[in-house]
Amino acid sequence: MAWTKYQLFLAGLMLITGSINTLSAKWADNFMSEGCGGSQAHLFQHPFLQAVGMFLGEFSCLAAFYLLHCRIWRSTDSSVEPQQPFNALLFLPPALCDMTGTSIMYVALNMTSASSFQMLRGAVIIFTGLLSVAFLGRKLRPSQWVGIIATIAGLVVVGLADLTSKHDDQHKLSDVITGDLLIIMAQVIVSIQMVLEEKFVYKHNVHPLRAVGTEGFFGFVILTLLLVPMYYIPTGSFSGNPRGVLEDALDAFCQMGRQPLIIVALLGNISSIAFFNFAGISVTKEMSATTRMVLDSLRTVVIWALSLALGWETFHPLQILGFFILLVPFSGGLRSLGSCGGTWDIGCLRAFLPPRCLLLQEDTGCAPDVETS
Repeated sequence: MAWTKYQLFLAGLMLITGSINTLSAKWADNFMSEGCGGSQAHLFQHPFLQAVGMFLGEFSCLAAFYLLHCRIWRSTDSSVEPQQPFNALLFLPPALCDMTGTSIMYVALNMTSASSFQMLRGAVIIFTGLLSVAFLGRKLRPSQWVGIIATIAGLVVVGLADLTSKHDDQHKLSDVITGDLLIIMAQVIVSIQMVLEEKFVYKHNVHPLRAVGTEGFFGFVILTLLLVPMYYIPTGSFSGNPRGVLEDALDAFCQMGRQPLIIVALLGNISSIAFFNFAGISVTKEMSATTRMVLDSLRTVVIWALSLALGWETFHPLQILGFFILLVPFSGGLRSLGSCGGTWDIGCLRAFLPPRCLLLQEDTGCAPDVETS
C-alpha cells in the first residue's frame, strides 16, 4: 500500500530532524570563539548547557500535546479516550536517567565523530535486553539474542574503525577512546530509563507527547539548577573551558555573543528534538513501529554521509561493515513482529525500539505492518 502525502511528510520530517539533532550539536562543538574576559578563542565545549537545550526541546512537546488536546476537545469525536489524571512524579526517575545519559553523551560528542556517536548508541539494545530479562522477567527470543550478539560485534567493528582512523588535534586517540566508552556507558543509563518507563509508567494512560514533555520539564529544571554548582566544580584538563570547571555557562553565552552561528546551531538542536519526537510518535501511529525503526536506522547513514561531505571526518570502510552488522538487530526485530499478536505490544520488541517509541498502544493505535492470522 502506497504512502499518502501526509505519511511521506512525517517520514521525511523524522529523518531530517533526527539527523539535524546530532549534526547541529556537532556543528556547535566545532566552532571556535573568544569567551568572557577576553580569553583566547577556544572550542565551544559546553555539553551540559547543550543538554539543557535538548530538554527545552522535549519540554516544548507539552505545548504540542495541549494544542492537540484542545483540538480533540473541540471536535465531536466521542471515540477518543479522555486522558486520565496521573502523578507527574512518576516521570522523575526516568527523567533523572535521561538527564544523566544525555549529559554524558554530549560530553562524548566533543571527543568523537558524529557518525560513531550515532552508531554506538545502538548499544542500548544490549543493555535494555539484558535488563528486561533481569527486572521485567522477560524471555528474549532466539532472534533477539542473535540481535544482541550482532550488536556487540558491530560495536567492536565501529570501535576498531575509530582506533585505526587518522586523528587530528581536536580528536586525539585517547579522546576518541574515552568518548566511545562514555557513549556506551550512557546507554546503560538509557536502558535503565526505558525499563523504569515500562515498569512504572506503561500501565498509566499517558499520551506519549505528554510523557516526553513531562520528562523534558524535569530534566530542564533540574539541569538548569545544576549549572550553578557546576560553575564552581574544578575538573582540570577534562574541562574544555578556560576556567577548567565542569560547566561554564557564562563562557558559553559570551561565545554565542561573539559567534552568532553557535546560536543557530543550538536553536537547530532544540527545535529538531521537539519535531523529531512529534514526528516519531506520528510515524508510529500513522504507519508502524517498523517504519520508525527503518527511519531511525537511515538517519545514521545521513549523519555519516553529511559528516564526510562537510569534512568533519574521513572515510573508513570498517564503518560501513559496522553499520550493516548493527542492522542485524533491526532485522531480528522485524521477524519477531509476527509473533506479537494482532496488536502492538511494547514489551514484545522493547529492546529493539528507539527510546520513547511508545508508552501506550491505546494512545497511538499502533499495529505491526505484517498480517497475522
